[in-house]
Amino acid sequence: MKTIDHIPTSKIQRAGKLVTTGAKVGVNYLKYYGDKITKTEEEARENLDKNNAEDIYDSLKQLKGSALKVAQMLSMEKNILPRAYVEQFSLAQFSVPPLSAPLVNKTFKSYFGKSPEDLFDSFNPNSVNAASIGQVHEAEKDGKKLAVKIQYPGVAESISSDLAMVKPIAIKMFNIKGKDSDKYFKEVENKLIEETNYELELSQSREMAEACMHIPHLKFPNYYEELSSNRIITMDYMHGEHLSDFVKHNQNQELSNQLGQALWDFYMYQIHVLKKVHADPHPGNFLVSNEGDLVVLDFGCIKTIPEDFYVPYFELAEPHNLNNPEFFKDKLYELEILKPEDGPKEIEFFSQMFYEMLSLFTQPIQEETFDFSNADFFNQIAALGEKYAKNTQIRKMNGNRGSEHFIYINRTFFGLYNLMFDLKSQNVKIKTFFK
Repeated sequence: MKTIDHIPTSKIQRAGKLVTTGAKVGVNYLKYYGDKITKTEEEARENLDKNNAEDIYDSLKQLKGSALKVAQMLSMEKNILPRAYVEQFSLAQFSVPPLSAPLVNKTFKSYFGKSPEDLFDSFNPNSVNAASIGQVHEAEKDGKKLAVKIQYPGVAESISSDLAMVKPIAIKMFNIKGKDSDKYFKEVENKLIEETNYELELSQSREMAEACMHIPHLKFPNYYEELSSNRIITMDYMHGEHLSDFVKHNQNQELSNQLGQALWDFYMYQIHVLKKVHADPHPGNFLVSNEGDLVVLDFGCIKTIPEDFYVPYFELAEPHNLNNPEFFKDKLYELEILKPEDGPKEIEFFSQMFYEMLSLFTQPIQEETFDFSNADFFNQIAALGEKYAKNTQIRKMNGNRGSEHFIYINRTFFGLYNLMFDLKSQNVKIKTFFK
């Protein structure tokens, strides 16, 4: 894969890159209007989505950082974006052009004050994995194979300005309106800032690994503080296959069930016992070992779940609460889905919408066991997402619905459900760690 010798780090450089991309998107729309003359609307729209997705991703992968991270997050929302965007943006999970060897050496020295050769017995300057915020290198010290994650230069400093540039796109895509929209962007900004603090990640990684090590068939790397800094983190090199590659060829249903149970228990223990969760459940953060264990990587994004959100959120997972109109409505106010200023039309519309969504989405956690290989369940989720994406009534109302905590909790559940479906796990015991 081609390497990168330079990353735009100043606000002007990064904005300039996005302006150039905007011009390309404009040309794509001109092609789209021409295509509509000779092709069907569906074919013309498909070409537009494909061209836009390629151009936008090409720009983001050169910028790296929070702009690319947002693309990665959006790639998990398979029911929101057209397929062309999902396919392109999902490359941000583990297929991003890495930094060149000279830039790696320069970046390492600036972060640590020493070259990699001064710290390790051997260090491979060529990346083995490059993602949105950093890339990973193999190293060795005292006979132990290590993985060294190095943050891209300028990423931490450009988060606020990057999000400011992405904000207009997000506002249009998700129908966000009104003065209180800032709380959603602030939630994302704060999490991205945390993800660039590798000292925090090291601390979180040790804490979560120690808390969850009793769960069967889960494995975690050890972390090395003396070989880490606020922009570099060193851990054991974990052998295994990316989950996304494993599911393409696996035919062992028993192993699928074992891995799915481990993954489910890992998340339910965090949510219901620790009240904090690994909120980045994409395939690039999980390996399958030769022994059939699930290896968990990257604890940069940890979401703490406040009690005043946790309680109403999971109360609405209970069928008798969902079917109690007054109780249901009270909880929608607590979760900020309904607002004091809403009129009868808004109350009726959003109550019905969230009743429909929650009745479907909470099906797995209402059961003792669940079959995540059941395509019908996931097809229903996709159909419901498409139904409300096309609903013109939503566009006429204030789209700011729900507490800011929904962003990462919903992201966690959507990501977890998708991983469980990819594994095709069956007979998963649901309530082992429910309180």
